[in-house]
Amino acid sequence: MQGQNMPRVRQTIRELTAPALHGRGYVHQGDQQAARYLRTRFQALGLQPLAPSYTQPFTLAVNTFPGRLYLQCGNTRFQPGVDFIAEPTSGGGTLTQVPMPLDTLIFFDEAVQQRFLAQSLRGKVIVLSQQDLIRLVKQPLLAQHLEQASARITLVSGKLTASIAQEQASQIRLQVLASKWPSKQTAVKIKVDATLTSSYNTQNLIGYVRGRAQPDSFLVVTAHYDHLGQMGRHTYFPGANDNASGTAMLLELAAYYAQPTHQPAYSIVFIAFGAEEAGLLGSYYFTEHPLFPLARIRFLVNLDLLGTGEEGITVVNGRLLEPAFQRLIQLNESNHFVPQVAARGRAANSDHFPFSERGVPAFFLYTRGGITAYHDVYDRAETLPLTAFTGVFHLLTSFLATLGG
Repeated sequence: MQGQNMPRVRQTIRELTAPALHGRGYVHQGDQQAARYLRTRFQALGLQPLAPSYTQPFTLAVNTFPGRLYLQCGNTRFQPGVDFIAEPTSGGGTLTQVPMPLDTLIFFDEAVQQRFLAQSLRGKVIVLSQQDLIRLVKQPLLAQHLEQASARITLVSGKLTASIAQEQASQIRLQVLASKWPSKQTAVKIKVDATLTSSYNTQNLIGYVRGRAQPDSFLVVTAHYDHLGQMGRHTYFPGANDNASGTAMLLELAAYYAQPTHQPAYSIVFIAFGAEEAGLLGSYYFTEHPLFPLARIRFLVNLDLLGTGEEGITVVNGRLLEPAFQRLIQLNESNHFVPQVAARGRAANSDHFPFSERGVPAFFLYTRGGITAYHDVYDRAETLPLTAFTGVFHLLTSFLATLGG
C-alpha cells in the first residue's frame, strides 16, 4: 500500500522543532518562521492557494517572556522550563525578598483570615501550593487580596505545564516544582521580563487540491502549526507531539492527494492554523471569515497529538457522528491499522471545535499511549515514537476515500 515517507516525516518534525523556530511562538517571530517553512512546502507540493501566498492573516494579543527569566533561592538557582516556569499571565519585574508561605488556616479560621486581609502584601513574595490556588477560586476576597503581593510562587507537585495568555497581570507569577523548593526559607531573587503585545500579526496557511468530479464540495484536513514558543532567553518548547506531528501528517496527506493518481472527487483543503495554543484563535478566525462556504464542507478531520499510538487513537465527536465513526471502526477492523479506535463526545480541545459549533461534521483524532510529554520542554523530536503514524495515515486515506477523497 502506497503511503507516507517516514524519513521525510521525521525530517519535517525535526525542522519544525528546531531551535531556529523558537518553539513556533511569539518570541523572535517563531510562528512567522514556521509559516514561511509551510508556505515553501505547500508550494513544492503544488497545492493551489486559497489566499495570496496561502496566507490568511489575523492578529491576537499575547503575553510573552522574551528576556530575563531568573529565580534563585539561597544558593539554589532554578533552571527555566526544568525547575520552574512563568505562568502565562505573569507580569515582569525584579525583586529580592524572603518569601512568605501562605498560612492555610486562612481557609478555615475566620480570625486568621481577617488578620491576613488586614495585612499589607505589597512588596511580598507569597508561596502557596496548587491546592491553595484551587481553594482561592472559591474565596474571591482572599484571591483579590493576594493579588497585592509583588510575586506569587506556586509549588507544583506534578509536572510543569506551560500555556499562553492574552493578558498580563501586574504580579510576577511563577510555578516551581515542589520537589526542588528548599525547606528553609531564604531570600529569593526574581527577574522576569514580560511583554504584552496587544496586536501581534500571525496567520493561517491554506492550500488545496481541486476535485476531479465535484470541485465545489470540500473535504478539509486541519492541524495547528503553532506552539508555546520561547520562555526566557535560552528556553523554548519544541512541541514535537503538539503539534509538529499533526502538521507532518497534514503535509503527508497533502503530498498523497497532490499526486494525479490520487486526485480526489471532492476538492480537499489543507489548513495549518495559527494561534491554537492561544485559544483556538486561528480556527475561530477562519470560521468567522471563511474562504469558501462552510456549508460546502462534506467532512473535516483535525489532526493534533499524533506522535504516539501504542494504545491506538481517540476520535472526538465519535459519539456524535455515529455513522462516520462506525465507518472508521469497520475500516480499522478490516485492516488493523491501529490497536484501537475509541470515541469521545463533544470537546472544545482543538481546532475542530469552531467548525463543529457551526454545524460542520468534524472529527478530531489524537493518539494514545507512549510518552506523556505535553506543553513542556521534553516534547522533543528525538523522543517521539510515532508508533501509530503509518497506521493513522492509511486509516485516514481509507476513510476519506469513502467520503469522496
